[in-house]
Amino acid sequence: MAENAANPVDDDAEDAPGLRKIIHVDMDAFFASVEQRDNPELRGKPVAVGGSSGRGVVAAASYEARQFGVKSAMPSVTAKRKCPDLIFVKSRFDAYREVSAQIREIFQFHTPHVEPLSLDEAFLDVTEDIHGIGSATAIAQAIRKAIRETTQLTASAGVSYNKFLAKLASDQNKPDGLCVIRPGQGAEFVQSLPIRRFHGIGPKGAEKMARLGIETGADLAGKDPQWLRANFGSFGDYLFKAARGIDHRPVRANRIRKSIGGERTFSEDISSGSALRETLDNIIEIVWGRIADKQAKGRTVTLKVKFNDFQIMTRARSLDAPVTDRAQFAAIAHEILEAELPLAMPIRLMGLTLSNLERGESSAPRDDPQLSLL
Repeated sequence: MAENAANPVDDDAEDAPGLRKIIHVDMDAFFASVEQRDNPELRGKPVAVGGSSGRGVVAAASYEARQFGVKSAMPSVTAKRKCPDLIFVKSRFDAYREVSAQIREIFQFHTPHVEPLSLDEAFLDVTEDIHGIGSATAIAQAIRKAIRETTQLTASAGVSYNKFLAKLASDQNKPDGLCVIRPGQGAEFVQSLPIRRFHGIGPKGAEKMARLGIETGADLAGKDPQWLRANFGSFGDYLFKAARGIDHRPVRANRIRKSIGGERTFSEDISSGSALRETLDNIIEIVWGRIADKQAKGRTVTLKVKFNDFQIMTRARSLDAPVTDRAQFAAIAHEILEAELPLAMPIRLMGLTLSNLERGESSAPRDDPQLSLL
């Protein structure tokens, strides 16, 4: 187990009055780890969950595969080129949901205030220590231990006084790690990070910031709100608070979800019909996986593109009855795209969502300000 050695456990500091105690738990390479657990022949080898065909996409990658630069949402052909020995396995969402349910039971034992972000991660508010364990850090340790004993899988956790910091912390010592950011440490921790670590800042955003002289959280903290709004619009308000470790959002259990989707920002603009269709297929693969995760049913499919001049176009198709399967979802998405071809100019981003969801689909949306596949 890796821990943040610079921050030894200090329960008095952690328990300062008036502050929330938030844990973010994130399973390590979840889909791939389940496959390696269930198939011993895959252990220690580079594994990708997803399709291996020319238009397939990586849904998850083991840590052995990540060492070669293989990432989720990467086209399978690119992943295979980076790692010739990569082993592809088909996704088994029933198995992942079963493990996720076991993990949720562990969360619920410690607090009713659980905000799931996906099958493999969630926020927990443990301000009330219902079992008298002693501290949020000790609760996080107990949760990770229970997950390992119950599922034979590892989880990383971040502990802090708000959601933004807890999520950053959970990624700090992966895999199988624990990091604690205590009151008074948030701004210093955030300002020590490269700007790419900030939620919602993708490759293009990081490039723009670098051109403006912003490469670290400290650089960002040096900009005033007016400058940030002038250069980043309303996103500037988020950046100003993020650079100071400020986040007042509560953990919201059973929040009603309005849509499920994802988007991809490209390293290079694309415009040809074949490239657009292949990209859409990759996005469909990822988004339908999320829809299946939540067993969601919706009646509106929306395609979003951002042109290289930053103008955004959205086109939607609504049905009288909910979308029933991946084939129907894919067909509708492609119909929307084909109706707009050829596009007026190259695009730098494409996104796809299912909305107009049936009542009863209750789970928190993903936490990042910009939901990205990359």
